[in-house]
Amino acid sequence: MDAPGTATPFSTLIRTASHEQHTEAETSTFMGDLLGGRLGVDAYTRYTEQLWFVYRALEDGAETLRNDPVAGPFIQSELMRGSALERDLAHLRGAGWREGLEPLPATAAYAERVAECARTWPAGYIAHHYTRYLGDLSGGQIIRDKAEKTWGFARRGDGVRFYVFEEIANPAAFKRGYRELLDAVNADDLEKQRIIDECKRAFALNTAVFRELGEVFPLSA
Repeated sequence: MDAPGTATPFSTLIRTASHEQHTEAETSTFMGDLLGGRLGVDAYTRYTEQLWFVYRALEDGAETLRNDPVAGPFIQSELMRGSALERDLAHLRGAGWREGLEPLPATAAYAERVAECARTWPAGYIAHHYTRYLGDLSGGQIIRDKAEKTWGFARRGDGVRFYVFEEIANPAAFKRGYRELLDAVNADDLEKQRIIDECKRAFALNTAVFRELGEVFPLSA
């Protein structure tokens, strides 16, 4: 249980503690070039491929954690992105989109860490769940808007379905509810600090993927 007098909600602690890493991920050179329209649709496609590996690990883990007392409350079907990602990849790469699909080394490391937490540490899995899904609901909408305008995808259609949460009518209310789940998480203060540390690790793993994508798609000077 929390110590008496602990006033700061856990959702606030986790957000403020990871702010620096969050900013670093958002301001990566690759993402800046992508959102700035300086990269082609091939770069966007490669990024979407990397997401598929991470979300496959997240959502395979979700299936095993539905009844877990710590992680279970966070497993909500309206968040699941797997089928939307696969529709996007079929649009971007064609019907045989799985052929030749390879994760970057950083992506493989990220997906393996998510899978490891799902197997061995449900509270740690929450850190990855939080950093991904709440990010998709928030900053992901900026990516969707830019992708539609830059590469001509149909609004909220094939190519950007990953960013469209059809089953969440009110994202702001959903995020409030999610933060309430974080505040009520079944963990003591020491475990909460470990979750915060894992959240920072999740952002670092994500940033490493952006770094490698930036090496694959460098802008000529």
